[in-house]
Amino acid sequence: MSEIKLVATARTEFGKGAARRLRRAHQIPAVLYGHGSDPLHVALPGHDTMLAVKQANALFSIELDGKSQLAIVKDIQRDVVKNVIEHVDLLIVKKGEKVSVEVPVHVVGESAPGTIHLVETQSLALEAEATHLPQNVEVSIEGLEAGASITAGDVELPKGATLVTDAEAVVVNVTVPQVSADDVAADAAADELAAEQSAASAEAAEGDEA
Repeated sequence: MSEIKLVATARTEFGKGAARRLRRAHQIPAVLYGHGSDPLHVALPGHDTMLAVKQANALFSIELDGKSQLAIVKDIQRDVVKNVIEHVDLLIVKKGEKVSVEVPVHVVGESAPGTIHLVETQSLALEAEATHLPQNVEVSIEGLEAGASITAGDVELPKGATLVTDAEAVVVNVTVPQVSADDVAADAAADELAAEQSAASAEAAEGDEA
């Protein structure tokens, strides 16, 4: 995975007021920590950071005062109303070390005709090399019949990754759509209405011919 470079500046002001001023200046408050170092409070470029964090488990190269530090995102605080990033926690990582991350599940393929699939586990916890973190894991449901299921232990993991999630955890179930009594009644009513409209149209047509 290629590194995403972000140029950071040190923060000297703290609190909600300082954070609001940073966001008005199109910057995002962040903290960089790990490997026994004191937490570094920094400001990141707003637009570039928002684009970068859309990539799951992206590897960052944080440039600060002429020095570079590799890091991954551990937490993002968002304003759920405004849908903006309020704060980012970054974990310092080193090449060669392994870290635990949540990796999204991506379902591929089509199950047997007449069936649907239900994703029971949206992401898997994996341990992988910090500089080669997978962005997702693919789960194929191609041709699976109703009643089939795929557990975390069945999923083919990216090279070098190990499973942290319980291997027995169900990731995907394949089943048939459940039709409720209300759905059946609604379909019957729709068919009856269509039949009445068809009959009315036929009578109108006969009247015009007469």
